[in-house]
Amino acid sequence: MSTDPVITGGSAPSPAAVQADPGSAAAVRPAGPTATAAATAALLAAARRGANRRLGTAWSLLVLVLLALLVASVLLGGLRNIPAGDVLPAAFGMRTGLADYVVHRIRLPRALAALLGGALFGLAGALYQRLVRNPLATPDVVGVSAGAGAGAVTVLLLAPALPYGVEAAAVAGAFVMVAAVLALSRQGGTVDTYRLVVIGIGLAAVASAYTNYLFTMAGQQGLAQVMRWMVGSVSGATWEGVTTLAVALAVCGICTAALQRPLTSMALGDELASGLGTRVGAARTAALLLGAGAAALATSVTGPIAFVSLVSGPVAARLVGTERALALAPAVGAAVVLGADVLAQHGPLISPVPTGAVTALIGAPYFVLLILRRGQGAPS
Repeated sequence: MSTDPVITGGSAPSPAAVQADPGSAAAVRPAGPTATAAATAALLAAARRGANRRLGTAWSLLVLVLLALLVASVLLGGLRNIPAGDVLPAAFGMRTGLADYVVHRIRLPRALAALLGGALFGLAGALYQRLVRNPLATPDVVGVSAGAGAGAVTVLLLAPALPYGVEAAAVAGAFVMVAAVLALSRQGGTVDTYRLVVIGIGLAAVASAYTNYLFTMAGQQGLAQVMRWMVGSVSGATWEGVTTLAVALAVCGICTAALQRPLTSMALGDELASGLGTRVGAARTAALLLGAGAAALATSVTGPIAFVSLVSGPVAARLVGTERALALAPAVGAAVVLGADVLAQHGPLISPVPTGAVTALIGAPYFVLLILRRGQGAPS
């Protein structure tokens, strides 16, 4: 006699009596909302971990590149009369005479000024590009650097002995330019990015015309100094300038980290960011002033080194993605300026030239290509 259970009367078996076959439809039916949310969260967490590893790898490689460029900038050329054992102690100010003069007072401040100034330019450019969501909206394109240069030249020619006058005038000129560009680019209560770029280029021409007018009032010695500075050069950098750049980079880095959450929410759009509790107007103003201050302080020491702000953000975005480009852009900017300075000092056929001439040689074609791509509707 069979011992199998008998189902009579068409009644359904109890849930406890029936177990789903692993291959049955019941075993493969879609998971519930809780399981779906958990799977999505796990995928997002894995994606974030992968992006963070990518960022860490890119930072590690750029640190190695920067160290190699730093060593090359200090050691290439002109050290034949200095014993090899004196180079490293001289870098820390532990030697006197020729080693101290060449390494500690000339070579190392120049290399560190290029590194720190490039980092500030890269940070400022990536901040503006992320905020305005336009790759052309960088401090050197929209006139912020030109305004900083105009303020700095005013003090260089008219009051060169004023303590920290160049730095203060550069920041003031940059802030005035930001205020003017924002005021003139508003349309219907919002900032139009196309108008912002075009008006910025126009105001940059006005600032350059004012600077050229100041040149006509300068003596021969002051004119030569300012002309070389306006092209963008780290030649003649001092430890005071390096200190200014280091403090500026530390402060700007901390402020950028504090603005990271508002910037992330603003990338979703102003309305959604406001719904998430972000004070969009205050955050945008703070970010614009922060980028202007970073570019202005770098300009006050190195001069307006062209196109570094423009290329740093897109290069960082290609390496680690748009969301994390702001974290990598300072290292990219540092590598661009320090590498350009090594070429400016020792490059075949071109050296010696100001650092800004090399960055312009690299950045100007990229700028034209970017405009052409945007004009054709291609993604930038």
